[in-house]
Amino acid sequence: MKRIYFLASLLATLPTFGQQPDGLRCEHLVNPLGIDAAQPRFTWRIGSGEQSSSQVTVSSSGHTVWTSPKVSGGAGFMRYDGPALAPFTDYEWKVTVWDGSQSAAATARFETGMMGQRAWKGAWISDVNDLDLKPAALFRKSFRANGKVRSARAYIAAAGLYELYVNGHRIGEHRLDPMYTRFDRRNLYVTWDVTREMQSGENVLGVMLGNGWYNHQSTAVWDFHKAPWRARPAFCMDVRITYDDGRVETISTGKDWKTATGPVIFNSIYTAEHYDARLEKDGWADHGFDDQGWKHVLLRAAPSMNVTAQAMVPVVANDTLPAQHFRKFSGQRYLYDLGRNIAGVSKITVKGPAGTVLRLRHAERLDSSGHADQSNIDVHYRPTDDQDPFQTDIFILSGKGEETFMPRFNYKGFQFVEVESSRPVELKKESLTGYFLHSQVAPKGFVRTSNTVINRIWEATNNSYLSNLFGYPTDCPQREKNGWTGDAHQAIETALYNFDGITVYEKWLNDHFDEQQPNGVFPSIIPTGGWGYEWGNGPDWTSTIAIIPWNIYLFYGDTTLLARSYEAMRRYVDHITEISPSGITTWGLGDWIPVKSKTPVPFTSTAFYFTDVTILAKAAKLLGKADDHVRYSALASRIRNAFNEKYLNAAAGIYGQGVQTEMSVALYWGLVPDSLRAKVAANLYKRVEADNFHLDVGLIGSKSILNALSENGYADAAYRIASQEDYPSWGWWIKNGATTLYENWPINAKSDISLNHIMFGEIGAWLYKGIGGIFPDERSPGFRHVRMVPHFVKGLDQFECHHDGPNGRIVSSWKRKGKTVTYTMTIPPNSTATLQLPGRPPVTAGAGKHTYEIKD
Repeated sequence: MKRIYFLASLLATLPTFGQQPDGLRCEHLVNPLGIDAAQPRFTWRIGSGEQSSSQVTVSSSGHTVWTSPKVSGGAGFMRYDGPALAPFTDYEWKVTVWDGSQSAAATARFETGMMGQRAWKGAWISDVNDLDLKPAALFRKSFRANGKVRSARAYIAAAGLYELYVNGHRIGEHRLDPMYTRFDRRNLYVTWDVTREMQSGENVLGVMLGNGWYNHQSTAVWDFHKAPWRARPAFCMDVRITYDDGRVETISTGKDWKTATGPVIFNSIYTAEHYDARLEKDGWADHGFDDQGWKHVLLRAAPSMNVTAQAMVPVVANDTLPAQHFRKFSGQRYLYDLGRNIAGVSKITVKGPAGTVLRLRHAERLDSSGHADQSNIDVHYRPTDDQDPFQTDIFILSGKGEETFMPRFNYKGFQFVEVESSRPVELKKESLTGYFLHSQVAPKGFVRTSNTVINRIWEATNNSYLSNLFGYPTDCPQREKNGWTGDAHQAIETALYNFDGITVYEKWLNDHFDEQQPNGVFPSIIPTGGWGYEWGNGPDWTSTIAIIPWNIYLFYGDTTLLARSYEAMRRYVDHITEISPSGITTWGLGDWIPVKSKTPVPFTSTAFYFTDVTILAKAAKLLGKADDHVRYSALASRIRNAFNEKYLNAAAGIYGQGVQTEMSVALYWGLVPDSLRAKVAANLYKRVEADNFHLDVGLIGSKSILNALSENGYADAAYRIASQEDYPSWGWWIKNGATTLYENWPINAKSDISLNHIMFGEIGAWLYKGIGGIFPDERSPGFRHVRMVPHFVKGLDQFECHHDGPNGRIVSSWKRKGKTVTYTMTIPPNSTATLQLPGRPPVTAGAGKHTYEIKD
């Protein structure tokens, strides 16, 4: 049908310049404490108007430390390039922006931390050497602050997990600190402002340690209990006090600390936590506590000599979920339903006789009798006895009235909690609450459509993504909690369209560097205790080293991670080249969990090998490595030619067997010759049509199928697939009660049936791209220039999405009324856009709101 397009209105709403810059970030964090970056990055945006030039000034104690050159252009990014920053120093930074003769300014702060290993004064301490000892250790130290405290900072590094107390007050709301790393190669420390808790005179410091991934006492197939770093948890801390008269005193960990065990009688990041309230030591971290019976601490070697600041958003309890449904089986057995699947913990409040044992069994589903069913998530657990039940907290009551328990050093994946008591207790619906834990990444996107199932798919995708973000991206929050590389790079665009995740990914790429073998090889899970170098890795999975830094560059316009990753990426690519002289690599896992059609491993692995080399060539050009750019560009061409020679039937326009994964992977990752793209896309459409517009892909195909169709003239077909509500489809899960994404297309599969996996989550990004049409432009990244390619797909009457890029909010929305579609886009200040409407020449637009009408 012929369409006629005409411009209804162009509302380039550019208010008068003068608003202060906002969204100020240092190292992509708000007023961070304790950073170690030698050249911190400053970012900001303009609420309205256009920024023609900018300048950053950094000062400390009222003295200017550095003033940047006045930089022309609309970039809201600058890197510190002044004298060396001092440790333990508070800095103010001011950004001034101009639009012609008018200017506006805003200020923010950052504070440096240790800035290296030499600044540490404390010793690493533990309670014992016995790594099999189960109770969690408590540590305390009393000291005098000899003067009025102006400021106080606690710098704490832990091998394991910790909670910090000052004068009886728990410090902060973080959970599961510090974040998981390869402990024998990198340890993280966190900085706390403890000024308010510190007082003149007597003070008490208290620390409780948990095992985390450091001392993995549970046994599962990944052998974390055999990790080379494994030991009893330990920590090192300096509390730096500045008095009003300028004196500085540091209270550190050492032999003068004392230790005992407490009520946490067992804790496992993998399974659960056991708590005996009869063993509570009231006031153990406060004044007046008698610690005469406590033991002296044990000095320990540092887990590694690389202790660096945890410069990233923390894990916190982001949502509180009261029980939606409650069932009483008997006075000793109750069931709670939170109404949705989450990662996190439950908190129970109960009253009962001393010694009463409550078991809180967490599960994703119920069996036919209505009880908690863990059979879909405990399959890889290998317990040696019955003392560590899977996802089952154990709470032993003290009998001292109403008592509350919530785990400190564990999280689980669950919707249901079945409570079993050794004696009758009276529980109510309000007795148990769920807490959704995840890295505190700020939302950056929104999608809403006239199709409620699509809306619920988007929400379920985000729920799964957040459920699998705990300082590193995981596959599932119950059965594994592993940093599967393939899952993460498949979901990277979903992550970045929806959330501000850069600090998590920068940390996780550091974990990559720590895990890379000298020959360039990465394991399939990162971090790892050693498992994953021999199974599951290869370019289809461990392309994280290229794909994630490249996407961070596209979305943020920041080359930092790309530059840091370059050498690791190059060594990795060179290894694949060494073992794949023909240009075809057989190393990989393949299209994991397909619906029915199986694509050969060499097909998908070679496609990712080509992708990695292509990214490496682009990175070389960006970073001024001209020889590498030439070398890897030529290698990419050789791989592409070898791939097409092996798999392409040029006459027919078909790759391999012509199944969905093969055809869409070749299109999406740029392997199809330009002259054949239309023919291959038409054949992909025919394949999809033959499959009744249903999915026939696994993990790798799920990334490419919708994009390959919508980017090559078949957006309607992509939407038909995305909006299906019968098997196999995302909608099929939703129609059957899903609030998160599943691990397998069949709901009743016999294996691989976690109900909270992110690996099929590309649909969350495709909604922004394939319907909203919002794309970054690699020639002007960070959405300084936006490619807008919306599709007004059949079957949908209304669509809206927005993404908050570095310069502000980008909006793409449309509404169909009869035969007219009204399309509106908004481009933020300091950005431009190229709008490509179907069948029309591209239109260039500046900042502001633009509205078009399209008639059939």
